[in-house]
Amino acid sequence: MKNEQRAFVYAIAAVLLWSTVATAFKITLSHFSPTQMVAAASFVSAVSLLGVCAWQGKLSLIGKTFVANPLYFLLLGLINPLCYYLILFKAYELLPASQAQPINYSWAITLTLMAAVFLKQKIRAQDWVACAFGYLGVLVIATQGDVLSLQFDSPTGVGLALLSTLLWAGYWILNTKNKSDPVVGVLLGFLVALPIAFALAWIEGLGWPSLPSAWLAVSYVGLFEMGITFVLWVSAMKLTNNTARISNLIFISPFISLMLLATIIGEAIHPATVVGLALIIAGLVIQQLPKKRAA
Repeated sequence: MKNEQRAFVYAIAAVLLWSTVATAFKITLSHFSPTQMVAAASFVSAVSLLGVCAWQGKLSLIGKTFVANPLYFLLLGLINPLCYYLILFKAYELLPASQAQPINYSWAITLTLMAAVFLKQKIRAQDWVACAFGYLGVLVIATQGDVLSLQFDSPTGVGLALLSTLLWAGYWILNTKNKSDPVVGVLLGFLVALPIAFALAWIEGLGWPSLPSAWLAVSYVGLFEMGITFVLWVSAMKLTNNTARISNLIFISPFISLMLLATIIGEAIHPATVVGLALIIAGLVIQQLPKKRAA
């Protein structure tokens, strides 16, 4: 199989797996608290990424990479997975997944604004247009189409979903300074977060689920939201000679996700959610338009 074909297969696999996670989040949250979910899913992710590192012959890099810059990887781990997923899972607990997922999907637009502040990158006119489309879409989803009333079913849930976009964008901005192997870097984040996550779950004092289906659900989240899917996506990006074509496949994910939410857990999809998601996607597409060349 040629590299471009392999890149496409890896990317499609990642997109399809990411399309299932909103449904998996809601199913898992019916058994675990957000804190327990972060702890258990992070453990599964760490084990899976250790397996990938072993298979790729990178185990020796783990200690060396961390020792080279321990405070940096400590900060990354505190942001992602610890704080990011604690906040994201709480947003999913408070909101319908069909609202939380599209709002969280606007993180790429948030990244543009944060990059201008922290990396001194210039914001183009089309980036401002993209932001307008994206955040109008968020507002349409959050108010279920009644934009002028500014009434939210769960202001806290909407706020947490938006906060998750800041954390995720901030994580990738910090990653611009990360010269380590990407899989090793992500693994170190989970290893840093694990003891803190389990300590928080212990302080919370809730009993752990006993049903095998609950542990199957949280293992699925750990593997296919936090772990293996990241490796598939990074592999696709490394193999392709057309990054834009591969990265645009991610636009399929939220629409598949809405269909799965409706069919698997029977969540009602408000028409405003589809309209708002379309606005967010339009903003992301505008954002990716190439810069006009001077005549």
